[in-house]
Amino acid sequence: MTITAGETLPQGQLLRVGENGPESVSTERMMQGKVALFGLPGAFTGTCTNAHMPSFVRTADAFRQKGVSRIVCIAVNDPFVANAWSEQTGAADAGIEVLADADGSVTKALGLNFDAPPVGFFGRCKRFAALVEDGVVKAIDVEDSPGTCSVSAGESLLEKV
Repeated sequence: MTITAGETLPQGQLLRVGENGPESVSTERMMQGKVALFGLPGAFTGTCTNAHMPSFVRTADAFRQKGVSRIVCIAVNDPFVANAWSEQTGAADAGIEVLADADGSVTKALGLNFDAPPVGFFGRCKRFAALVEDGVVKAIDVEDSPGTCSVSAGESLLEKV
């Protein structure tokens, strides 16, 4: 089942590159306060790179002006790929945390995993955007197709804050 508004985010561990290599980030600690959370099929993929991430880079300051303390992106990639993609897209400069769900366990717990064998995607994350407050999902929108970015764009989520 896909997570819905009113539900608590599942506990799990994501990864980021720290000063000494990969480090674990708890979803429980990460989701304190008001958080804009979005997930996508993969770093360096077309729609993710050309539409989804740029929509959050454009709106990052507006989210903060509305009291959002963190903007977090999750992708089923390793932390090194997530880090390189964050730097290349300007996410790091915009203060967006790009975290790796390397084994897809958080994505599965959210009920947002999918496979697309023709393009080599297995256990990837559906494209979504959610507003989370103190670990509880206040609003969530999931795209019908991994190649579209409309209801999950930064501008769409910003309207719900």
